[in-house]
Amino acid sequence: MTEWKTRPETGRDVPAVRRVVEAAFPTAQEADLVDALREDAAWLPGLSWVAEDPDGEVAGHALLTRCHVGDEAALALAPVAVLPAHQRRGAGGAAVRAALGAARERGERLVVVLGHPEYYPRFGFVRASALGIRTSFEVPDEALMALVLGGAGPVPAGTIRYAAPFGV
Repeated sequence: MTEWKTRPETGRDVPAVRRVVEAAFPTAQEADLVDALREDAAWLPGLSWVAEDPDGEVAGHALLTRCHVGDEAALALAPVAVLPAHQRRGAGGAAVRAALGAARERGERLVVVLGHPEYYPRFGFVRASALGIRTSFEVPDEALMALVLGGAGPVPAGTIRYAAPFGV
């Protein structure tokens, strides 16, 4: 098992993060999304996290950006990416846990993710529909998940409004 050092992304990491995201997905669309989100008001400093391998190479990345559920502020987890050589070795999970921990420390209340239903429940995500959360477009119910980070009061419900770079 590899030990992953996690930390917030810095300006020096931008090219490495792009390489990771490009390598993890079949097209550059997700890497372009990360670049566009960096320029958008949805970008929140300290919520883009990298996982480094023992040699200090950026091997994984997880990004949280501002979205809204109904009228309430929330976070969207997307994308999560890992270099193919490091996949299934914990780099992605380490980056996700670190990003979620940073969000919790900031007092954020809710995170949504559209992803693999067998992967994200390990972090505490549940079907978003059970919380009254939905998208404005068709997605499999089991793929849209939400995680309540804490706080008092009712969990925000309604339709997710993603940042403009998501294009939905």
